[in-house]
Amino acid sequence: MSHDWHTRLSILNPLKQEFFRTLWIANVASLIGTWMHEVGAAWLMTTLAPSPFMVAMVQTASTLPFFLLALPAGAFADIIDRRRLLIATQCWMLAISFILGIMTIAGITTPSVLLMLTFFLALGAAVNNPAWQSIIPELVVRDDLTSAIALGSVGFNIARAIGPVLGGFVVAAFGPGVTFILNAVSFLGVLIVLMRWHRKHHERTLPEERLIGAMRAGIRYVRNAPQVKAVLIHSIPFSFFGSSLWAFLPIISRQYLGLSAVGYGGFLGFFGGGAILGASLLPLLRQRVSLNLIIGLSANLYALVMIVLAYIHSYALLALAMIAGGIAWLMILSILLSSIQAVIPSWVRGRVMSVHMLVFFGFMAAGSTLSGTIAVWAGIPVTLTIAAFFLIAGTLVTQRYRLISGENLDLTPSAHWPSLSISNEPELDEGPVLVVIEYRIDQTKSIDFTNAMRALKTIRCRDGAIRWNLFHDITDPKHYIESYIIESWGEHLRQHERITVSDKEIEDRVLSFHTGKEPPIVMHFIAEPVPKEKSRRILPAGRRSHSSVLPPPRHPR
Repeated sequence: MSHDWHTRLSILNPLKQEFFRTLWIANVASLIGTWMHEVGAAWLMTTLAPSPFMVAMVQTASTLPFFLLALPAGAFADIIDRRRLLIATQCWMLAISFILGIMTIAGITTPSVLLMLTFFLALGAAVNNPAWQSIIPELVVRDDLTSAIALGSVGFNIARAIGPVLGGFVVAAFGPGVTFILNAVSFLGVLIVLMRWHRKHHERTLPEERLIGAMRAGIRYVRNAPQVKAVLIHSIPFSFFGSSLWAFLPIISRQYLGLSAVGYGGFLGFFGGGAILGASLLPLLRQRVSLNLIIGLSANLYALVMIVLAYIHSYALLALAMIAGGIAWLMILSILLSSIQAVIPSWVRGRVMSVHMLVFFGFMAAGSTLSGTIAVWAGIPVTLTIAAFFLIAGTLVTQRYRLISGENLDLTPSAHWPSLSISNEPELDEGPVLVVIEYRIDQTKSIDFTNAMRALKTIRCRDGAIRWNLFHDITDPKHYIESYIIESWGEHLRQHERITVSDKEIEDRVLSFHTGKEPPIVMHFIAEPVPKEKSRRILPAGRRSHSSVLPPPRHPR
């Protein structure tokens, strides 16, 4: 029993680190303001334009920026100072919330204005999110990283439980405009804490990556990281079909249940309470059940909640359903987030998290729009039933993509690649670069060697190679050559910094098959520009070339 309670309370360990504790508290307060804002925006739209499509468009406007800005935001989080980026985004969101609040109080907010400012507010959140996720490993020691991620989910759902209730009371007493003003004020706490943060600046031997190149590197990493792709595949059906619940919850509360703004906020509070309950149960489940099974059961539970919302109009039963939905939502999001955070190194963390945002919120925005369109013709109950059915079907399809906890991975840089002694080193932009490595392999172990090279290929392509090959000498069965191409000399030098301790273990396994007396020979080649031969145009006899002569003047007709 004591071990179970220790497991439940282990998520509080990061609070022992003072700055993390202060920032966590400020962020929870800001999230409460965000949920108050969500209640105010949804309730305001049901007043301005109470149609299923327009109410669903609020959800679309708040998620679409995460799709549009995901890749640039992730690149910014990795190549510029994250503290300054976070301060800038907090100021942006404060200003937009304040403007929306003033306009609403003045009575000049229209449906179009509400959607536009909701979109602008979400732009700031979209840029903020990858940088926020990326600073967590800087604020806690590695042993507390998993607990810090879980604690972030707990804080989010504490805010989900409190914010809607407060938002409902504020909307009922003072109107939705005041909730927008209070949301603006809530950003001040995070701003003050960030300004007090003395972030350690790590000396870099190489210049920062350029934006486009950094985005390409992030996409290349995701494309060649099987563990990351598994998380993204699990995210797609849940975000696309599960978005219908959030799209229709305001209109279900108002039209089907006859709730006031206070009742709607309290209704959302049941969901947040369920999420907090799920956070306490998740550590125990992770010890006894596989991650894939937890994801599958939680998604089925969430689909069941959607069906209950579609056909049952009893407040008491729906409150229980919302608690169950909160448990399922927390477990799914926590597992997806912790699974992806646990398998990515710090140099690409912002970009990978941004791709996850791109997938999750992009499909969520698309799902909200589609469900709102279908509901206009088929009605909300039928739309929720269809979405629940496809969510269950999608869960069955994605079960073969295994999620891992990443607890055995050491993602710290190994720095074991030797520096090259070069008298005339190429410029960083020169390239492409060809790296060739020669191996001597016992033929009786050739199959094991090629299997080990498959894992090494993933590392090479993930960290910068745009092409990789393994060649076998047809005249010498023991002679193998590995070759890969990198875009530039600077990108190859970055490969030296990106290799991790866990990657080194895979390299060591490959090297264990080498039978030569000397280590494998490693050669580096850089592309040499070859001038093109100037072509000469051979004209038939009697004709002249006018390539260097001005054409005769054209006279007006």
